[in-house]
Amino acid sequence: MKLIVGLGNPGKEYVATRHNVGFDVIDELATRWKISAWKKDFSAEIAMITINEEKVCLMKPLTYMNKSGDAINTAVRFYKISADDIWVICDDLDLPAGKIRIRKKGSAGGHNGLKSIISHMGQDFPRFRIGVGHPKDGHTVIEHVLGRPYGADIVAVNKAIKYTADAVIGALDKGIDKAMNAFNPKRG
Repeated sequence: MKLIVGLGNPGKEYVATRHNVGFDVIDELATRWKISAWKKDFSAEIAMITINEEKVCLMKPLTYMNKSGDAINTAVRFYKISADDIWVICDDLDLPAGKIRIRKKGSAGGHNGLKSIISHMGQDFPRFRIGVGHPKDGHTVIEHVLGRPYGADIVAVNKAIKYTADAVIGALDKGIDKAMNAFNPKRG
């Protein structure tokens, strides 16, 4: 079983903010897979589907970003999911707006949602990070991530949401390693 988690904050005031791109990817996957049956469990919204004969649970924690690990840990313990089957989708300040990066494990990189997850289960879980860039125009980091993209960033982030959904589907089909080769930015 795979647990695919999009990080974000619940509530209308956070819709379409940079910090909620994880929720946006989960919504994009649900649209593509025609999922409409969501339920509240594990302090999250979850939906189940079978892809390539494997159960997949889509999750949007409702615990707010800084306590995402609480909801995920509850589901992981209930379903007995191994760390490499927990895929987390989140925003990343250190990537330019619209770039994505898939990693099989790693540090939190200053991301409070990842810090919460790592505190519960260590660093060895795959993550799909979506670049939202650094703050501009004198905004603080909090103002930036809790704000909505504007200008060229809107187009870049919206494309990245769709591209990340493609990457998740590719990883389900061919594995994380092949998805990393296919979807991570090429250096050169």
